[in-house]
Amino acid sequence: MIRVVVVDDEALVRSGFELILNASDGIQVVATTEGAQAAEVVRRELPDVVLLDIRMPDVDGLTVLQQIRTLPTPPQVAMLTTFDTDEYILTALRSGAAGFLLKDTEPEQLGQLVRTLAAGGVVMSPKASRALLRSHPGAGGPQDADVARVGLLSDREREVLVLIAHGLSNADIGARIHLSAGTVKDHVSSILTKLRVAGRVQAALLAQRAGLLGDNSSSGDSGDNTAEDNGR
Repeated sequence: MIRVVVVDDEALVRSGFELILNASDGIQVVATTEGAQAAEVVRRELPDVVLLDIRMPDVDGLTVLQQIRTLPTPPQVAMLTTFDTDEYILTALRSGAAGFLLKDTEPEQLGQLVRTLAAGGVVMSPKASRALLRSHPGAGGPQDADVARVGLLSDREREVLVLIAHGLSNADIGARIHLSAGTVKDHVSSILTKLRVAGRVQAALLAQRAGLLGDNSSSGDSGDNTAEDNGR
């Protein structure tokens, strides 16, 4: 059973997510809370996944994220936002968040997204990530520096990078291109090293900035969300 904690300042959002996720096979929302009590609730409940509002009046989501990341075995944390250009998203990703979701994500997608997170994955709404990149300084089209970094990759590594950004797990990538999961893992490690990024969220964003995903970044196994596992 995947244990989930939902952190949001709005009771309606908390109850909605709880209702939807508890109806999904293999998922249990073990607690919902506002931000001020979030770190203590997570410490007590030891969830696998935390869905964390990025903007709350009592304590901001970035502070809660930092508190959760100090735990001995921190859960996977996805930030919740209503703004597809939220300037805090990039800070959250750099601070260890495993991705971000818009609060109006389709209900039928939430269960799969939580399963991806529990498996060590990352999730990103392409609608939000594209808007974020457009609003971020230097975004708006393929960036020369990012294109140059992608140019260091072999053809196979570029193929793997695109599949990462489209939400496939190592096992799914291996099945798609007929490689063992171990070989895919080696490719991913090489990709992160060559791109000089710390994790797969950053690799997926770089792939998007470099123009590898074109207009099809919302395609893939995760519907309207990009998802992939965060470990090498």
